[in-house]
Amino acid sequence: MNVSAIISEISRQLSLTAKQVETVVNLLDEGATIPFLARYRQEKTGGLDEEKLREVRDLLEFLRLFQERKATILESIESQGKLTPELKKEIESCKTLKELEDLYLPYKPKRRTRADIAKEKGLEELAVMIWEEDVFKGTPEEHACSFIDEEKGVHSAEEALAGARDICAEWINEEPDVRKNIRKQLQRFGQLISKKSKETDEKEVYREYYEYTANINYLRPHQILAINRGEREGILKVDIEIDKQKAISNLEHYLILNPSSVFTEEFKKAISDSYIRLIFPALEREARKDLTEKAEEHAIITFAENLKNLLMQPPLKSQVVMGIDPGYRTGCKVAVIDETGRYLDGATIYPTPPREDIEGSIKVMDRLIAKYQISLVAIGNGTGSRETEKVVAELIRIRKERNHTDDIHYLIVNEAGASVYSASPLAKKEFPDLEAAMRGNISIARRVQDPLAELVKIDPKSIGVGLYQHDVNQSQLSRKLDDVVESCVNLVGVNVNTASAALLAYVSGLSSLIAEKIVAYRNENGPFKDRNDLKKVPGIGNLRFEQAAGFLRIPGSENPFDNTAIHPESYVAAQEVCRLLDCSPDQLQKNAQLLTEKMHQLDMETTAMQAGIGKPTLELILENLLKPGRDPRESLRKPLLRQEVLSIEDLVEGQSLEGTVRNVVDFGAFVDIGVKQDGLLHISQMSDTQKVKNPHDIVSVGDIIQVTVLSVDKERNRIGLGLKKQK
Repeated sequence: MNVSAIISEISRQLSLTAKQVETVVNLLDEGATIPFLARYRQEKTGGLDEEKLREVRDLLEFLRLFQERKATILESIESQGKLTPELKKEIESCKTLKELEDLYLPYKPKRRTRADIAKEKGLEELAVMIWEEDVFKGTPEEHACSFIDEEKGVHSAEEALAGARDICAEWINEEPDVRKNIRKQLQRFGQLISKKSKETDEKEVYREYYEYTANINYLRPHQILAINRGEREGILKVDIEIDKQKAISNLEHYLILNPSSVFTEEFKKAISDSYIRLIFPALEREARKDLTEKAEEHAIITFAENLKNLLMQPPLKSQVVMGIDPGYRTGCKVAVIDETGRYLDGATIYPTPPREDIEGSIKVMDRLIAKYQISLVAIGNGTGSRETEKVVAELIRIRKERNHTDDIHYLIVNEAGASVYSASPLAKKEFPDLEAAMRGNISIARRVQDPLAELVKIDPKSIGVGLYQHDVNQSQLSRKLDDVVESCVNLVGVNVNTASAALLAYVSGLSSLIAEKIVAYRNENGPFKDRNDLKKVPGIGNLRFEQAAGFLRIPGSENPFDNTAIHPESYVAAQEVCRLLDCSPDQLQKNAQLLTEKMHQLDMETTAMQAGIGKPTLELILENLLKPGRDPRESLRKPLLRQEVLSIEDLVEGQSLEGTVRNVVDFGAFVDIGVKQDGLLHISQMSDTQKVKNPHDIVSVGDIIQVTVLSVDKERNRIGLGLKKQK
């Protein structure tokens, strides 16, 4: 498969024009990033978005690897002297990896098999007699007697026949059409059977799979991953089954062409042995692998969707925040950060067991609030969070009694990954004089001010919005999550004069090393005055600058375009657009309403032609002229802030509450409604009017939704919620 063939195949599979694919492939090979192509090369790519561009990239990588695998297989078979023109043509025309590996199976180096041993004993000729089905006189034993050889270890006719059957069994197993036949039966009729093994399951986590049978086509991804985990832990025994006798009968019908051969019964024994010993075990492993890969792919997509929604939560800017990392024995760490995220002060309080110093804790927090004019308290959702929440709510009540205009709120923050960050080299570098617990607490507080800027410092797998994330292919998960973070960072844009190296590393065209150099240059020379200053940073050449410049913001630049998503390559065009609109670039925000009216009167085709650009670039320029420096997260609903706390005892069926979606999984969503335990909004309770197939179609991580309490199980700490209107 040459380059044109790869482009043709991508075009076919993704329903794109060959020209689009060729353009994207060439740009990717030249070093262009997906965010850059999606935003600044729409004219060339035909308007492809990031999702489609990543599909092209991933398929391109697969097809190139597939081509390499074909070349390796051809070389291997040729080195054995067994490559025929027909076989070469078959291999070169393969469309799937399974088809390719089936063809390679007879030539694949393997451990010494029973068939190899039989061949060494000189029994291949007897096997050919069974296989060819062209012997019609005598008995199998009579023909096998001539193959008895004491020196080679063949002591009887039956031993000779057994060895010949072993050779036939291997030949049958290596027939591509045979494997294809059984594979189809498995796909259509295969059933996964799960049973409890001898190991105990004290918490009965896998109870529903103790005696479980399901068609493999109907298994849900979360079920497959749960069963796999139960099997790894020794709690479940798992098999895939189809009707064995029917499968063997089908093979006999396919393989036995001349039933009158004296070796027919021997052939049937070889077919049965091949199926039981070789074919089915291999295809069962393959089916389990396929199920797992599909389930993992789904879990990775779910995790990525949740991560994207979490990262894109709107920042609560201009807030002085008190972050609290709850704990029991060692107390609750308190950190105060200013509006820019700078650490101001810290303390340790003990409102939780065993000390339960509520009065002392309130005094410490009250003093810090007064001293630093704190407007928001962020409480981590870990151990002791609800006890801490009660004390914070009590403090707010006391302060309101003293002063009715006092306006302080709190919110519960997902603290997943905070401990990972606190022990990281990055955290130690940021706060070398603070202990790990306090560094983690600062992270919790900063997540409120700018979730994206803070969460990029943490391995995405540790952020805790997935399902079975530790059970899936880790390299694929990392690739997908890195794509999500890259997409979010570049969509929002980065202030190059305030961003951390961790955030800059995700900017299009940059790397961790270059990000460190940018921060070092900034620390040594002061803030960047304009985008061109970036070229002074060692390692930023023309290509890196081209890829990165449009995503980096410089609010204080003399050129107002430097604080927009307008790329420097389009500055001349942007100036021309401003001239056509009769407005000055530095007066954009003051004349927003007038500018909007003028834009509506523009003829887009004519204006694009006059400015010497394509329509997509013109649309980008107009969007940024209208809202320079706009943060796309600003249009989203802000997090839910609270001033009082509930307990599960306060809940009653039919009660309506506001809650924040914390995680979305296959079977529903977990919603924080202000009590210790998140409630489950099951997929079946998400709509009155339709059957919901994908919870992500209804809710997303971070959404604030109105829910109704359907059930409260106080003993098991379970809360059932619904979006339905209750009758």
